[in-house]
Amino acid sequence: MARTRAKDHDEKRAEIMRVAARTFAESGYHGASMSALARACGVSKALIYHYYDSKEALLLDIIESHLNDLIEAVEAADPGDGPPDVRVRALVGALLDAYKDADAEHKVQINAMSALPEDYQSRLRELERQLVLLFSDAIRELNPALFEGKPLLKPVTMSLFGMLNWLFMWFRDRGPVSREEYAELATNLLVNGVRSLD
Repeated sequence: MARTRAKDHDEKRAEIMRVAARTFAESGYHGASMSALARACGVSKALIYHYYDSKEALLLDIIESHLNDLIEAVEAADPGDGPPDVRVRALVGALLDAYKDADAEHKVQINAMSALPEDYQSRLRELERQLVLLFSDAIRELNPALFEGKPLLKPVTMSLFGMLNWLFMWFRDRGPVSREEYAELATNLLVNGVRSLD
């Protein structure tokens, strides 16, 4: 007879991912053993292995879940039709809001993804491409003539991600600039810059 799943299975898994992400972010992926992760989680190493057969599988789940959460948040905020600057503003705001309380996961994505086997990295890069595509589609509409037949869309889109992805390095929730104000600033820099180019 198949073993039934515990009622709190998903909650325990989510807590292991949350604590492991924080541990990887603080100690580095290679610096955190499964024993150290178990201690940080306050559980036995056997329980961690009940959920994940390896540290690589745990890292994959952390980054994959993080990227899926970002995509879901941005897709839900995307107004689709309408003024392109309004669309870009909605996407930027949604992404920065999704980054809230996810600094550890985001840092792990940036710093530890390369530690995974190539097939895992490919899965994650595909999710990253999906996220970038949501933004590049909106950015193109700001100034379609600028991008027609020119290799500018990717550099412009990645410049926006450069402004957003490193927020965790300096941003503080009680700092002089709010998350919403920074979303507005980043959007205005992008929108006005793209519209001023020819």
